[in-house]
Amino acid sequence: MRVQFRVKRFNPEHDKQPYWGEYEVEVESTDRVLDGLHSIKWYIDDTLALRCSCAHGICGSDAMLINGRNRLACKVLIKDLKAPIVVESMRGFRVLKDLVVDMEPFFAKYRAVKPYLVNDEPPPLTERLQTPEDRARYDDTTKCILCGACTTSCPSYWANSEYIGPAAIVAAHRFLFDSRDRGAKERLQVLNERSGVWRCRTIFNCTDACPRGISVTKAIAQLKKALLFQTL
Repeated sequence: MRVQFRVKRFNPEHDKQPYWGEYEVEVESTDRVLDGLHSIKWYIDDTLALRCSCAHGICGSDAMLINGRNRLACKVLIKDLKAPIVVESMRGFRVLKDLVVDMEPFFAKYRAVKPYLVNDEPPPLTERLQTPEDRARYDDTTKCILCGACTTSCPSYWANSEYIGPAAIVAAHRFLFDSRDRGAKERLQVLNERSGVWRCRTIFNCTDACPRGISVTKAIAQLKKALLFQTL
């Protein structure tokens, strides 16, 4: 079948303003949006710029706005969308070209919460073991693939790019609730700043946008509670 795509194009090297590229693409009903974009790039207009890697919903590199919602292009089936299929870059990030955005500020916030195990105790003779109950406390937030869909669906982030954002908070949650970790003080200090968790307005956009089904808003609420009552 043939499907109409509308892709928001912008190359800051020579475009003064973004514009819409219109493409009619021949696809199978079971194709994904990423397949349609590849058809445009490979057979219609090779100047189109986009990111992708694994094409299986694991790497998170092809997050974009599809018919007004943040999604992974490799997971959304064309048959589930109304035509025309409107594709834009994620909001709140500087556009480098077309669907490619500058992710460095996003990853800087991610690094700020120390997204790794902090433990200066002498190494044990075996692994640092956990009970299933301890592991269950942070199981949900281990699923994050750093696609940025949650952060760029957040109006608080659109309004203030200094906000640390849902993805970084999810990363902090994953380690703060890990019974083996000893870096809570440093992470909570970052989260308790003006640009930390208190900028969240609990509107659930981030939870809806997450392609991995993480309860992002719930994780943020748990960290707010931890800051208020000093309970981890």
